[in-house]
Amino acid sequence: MKLIGAKRLSVEENYIRMTETPVSKLITTLSVPTIISMLVTTFYHMADTVFVSRLGTQASGAVGIVFALMSIIQAIGMTLGLGSGNFVARLLGARENDKANQVLSTSFFTAIGVGTLLLVFGISFLSPFMRLLGSTETILPYAKDYGGIILFGAPIMAASFVMNTNLRSEGNASLGMRGIVIGSLLNVILDPILIFALGMGIRGAAVATVVSQLVSFIILLSFFLRKQSTLKLSISCFRMKRWIFKEVFTTGMPAFYRQGMASISMIILNNVAAPFGDSALAAMTIVTRTMQFLGSALIGFGQGFQPVAGFNWGAKRIDRMREAFKFSVTTGVIGFLLLGSLGFIFAPTIMRFFIKTDPAVVEIGAFAMRMQCLVMPLQAANIMVAMMFQSIGKAKAASVTALSRQGIFFIPLVLILPQFLGLRGMQISQPVSDVFTFLLSLVLLRRFWKEIEHNS
Repeated sequence: MKLIGAKRLSVEENYIRMTETPVSKLITTLSVPTIISMLVTTFYHMADTVFVSRLGTQASGAVGIVFALMSIIQAIGMTLGLGSGNFVARLLGARENDKANQVLSTSFFTAIGVGTLLLVFGISFLSPFMRLLGSTETILPYAKDYGGIILFGAPIMAASFVMNTNLRSEGNASLGMRGIVIGSLLNVILDPILIFALGMGIRGAAVATVVSQLVSFIILLSFFLRKQSTLKLSISCFRMKRWIFKEVFTTGMPAFYRQGMASISMIILNNVAAPFGDSALAAMTIVTRTMQFLGSALIGFGQGFQPVAGFNWGAKRIDRMREAFKFSVTTGVIGFLLLGSLGFIFAPTIMRFFIKTDPAVVEIGAFAMRMQCLVMPLQAANIMVAMMFQSIGKAKAASVTALSRQGIFFIPLVLILPQFLGLRGMQISQPVSDVFTFLLSLVLLRRFWKEIEHNS
């Protein structure tokens, strides 16, 4: 299959393609680069976990602590990236290209600024920051070594999210894929060299991550500087305009809620797991990373769906937007049913792949993973509903769905269930949250379709 973005299209050619190409073909083609990007990105996160876990249970637990930090960085990047990207898709659909350039540039430089503020704050208060993220005293030295270096990558990581998302929003997903894939593969290569060959330990994993993110940043930026994108990224297009920030943050807040809640829920999960011992914390870290990997293909597919939905919503092609959603949710549910089945069957094997020296980690993690795999088809529907609302600018509905899975439902559940069910309560909190989120998504979706029919 020829990847979209291999040939630079004019603005008019891009408009025709996005509004006239059969929806199933367009989404599938756009999704290939994003699926590859997501799989490779989560694979290198998995590689970090695998290599660092070889250093022991405490080092593996530190990965979970710093994962919460990286979720904060991702929240910044995804808020500005998805907020600007979905807005840019609608502007391009409405043929307002100059405004689209201003939105991209403003979001890019804002991401660098906010990422720098996080860097300064994090380094200034490193020990209390790591404790806040859920570190135990035995894990703290590893978390500081790992997180202290990761913080230096915050500005470029956040800005890379903005560039990648906007390349995808204009229909050039394959360009974003190149930058992400090259950086991710570099990280996997550097991990064993720095951690073991050069004896840097957990610091080597952090250095590998920051270096690979810098390479991705440079590659993504080069596409704009060499004008391979239909969008223009320049400081001259930066605008401190209320309409830009209002729409970007309104549209992007669901991503902030979703990713922010992912960070907060991870912090709470770390703190809930800590009393059960370092093995429980390490197990839940591995489960979280594994489930993220299993879900990355669907996220990538959904990110191929979003520009199609947003572009056609902006072009007043509601019929194509509806068709795109039905195709995407059906594909997602079937795909997650298959992946969930495999994950359920091979859960113990997956856990032993990460760590063989601690049987408690394997036992705790295998049960939690199986419970989450049972509800993966429901999670697929939840994700597609949230992505549709966000891509068409329905900020309120998108925010509610984004907050639900790891916020409104998960946080109370993970705090309450362990009080009554102990370790089992912690392990089933996420799947129970997924069931409640699915029921809420159905209510919001039904209300939305009725609203569309009423206005048509």
